[in-house]
Amino acid sequence: MFGKNLSVAVAALLVAAPAFAADLGKKKAPAPAPVVVSPWDFTVGGGLTSNYLFRGISQSNNAASVNANAELRYTFSDTWAAYVGTAGSSVKLTDQDQSPNMELDAMGGVRGTFGAFSTDVGAIAYIYPGLKTPSIGNGPNSPVFPTNPTFYEGYVKLGYNVTETISLGANAFYSPSFLDTGASGTYLSATAKWTLPMDFALSGEFGHQYLGTTDSKHFNTANVARYNMPDYNYWNAGISYSYKFATLDLRYHATDMSKNECANITMGTNGSGTQSKYCGTAVVGTISFALSGKDVK
Repeated sequence: MFGKNLSVAVAALLVAAPAFAADLGKKKAPAPAPVVVSPWDFTVGGGLTSNYLFRGISQSNNAASVNANAELRYTFSDTWAAYVGTAGSSVKLTDQDQSPNMELDAMGGVRGTFGAFSTDVGAIAYIYPGLKTPSIGNGPNSPVFPTNPTFYEGYVKLGYNVTETISLGANAFYSPSFLDTGASGTYLSATAKWTLPMDFALSGEFGHQYLGTTDSKHFNTANVARYNMPDYNYWNAGISYSYKFATLDLRYHATDMSKNECANITMGTNGSGTQSKYCGTAVVGTISFALSGKDVK
């Protein structure tokens, strides 16, 4: 009995031996190379809007404006990323000839993501190249320009995703010299967005602009005395539709400024009865696109 079992075992080993030998002769396949994700990314974009509004004030003489933008990002980790960017828009700050034709923005900062929370801390420069010699005009919308309305703001932006479709935000901007008038400026706002089916979204913002006292040395005339620029509320609400890289947006904008108060900001007047047309309610249509480095891979 024992001899019979031994014979069976030997036969099994002899049959399996070629298979073992074949396995020993094979080389293991190399492990797949790890996927390397570059920490660098970029976004480029542009658009056309029927009226370029900055916190409820027209920067394009209530006419259409074109814009372009670019941003370069470096991701340090799943939490932190740094960025620098630039944007340019066609502008006409007044119906007079001395208005610059372009606003050029330069910005940079750091963004953080902590689960549903997000932060963005940075600074932005609003630059107006090509400004002609400032002067006091005689028309109903003639401004008193500062020597150069270029100014700077620091900002903090906070975001929270309540659900996959609802997000809230809070923003704070500060400038020591708003429009280089010598008046400090602080802008606080709250935002909300509701993403709808079929790539639609509803969004809105409510903000308050605090402005300080002008400084006559920033103006190119001795006729402008120091005065308090008016604070005001600004809000917008609209609907947007996105398709691939393009977004179409229709939005209502408004402020609680009177035309006289608007002139205090846009024309450098101080209760003189002058009125400005740049701060009224407006319905604005915008088409824009944005393309990132990951989209072109």
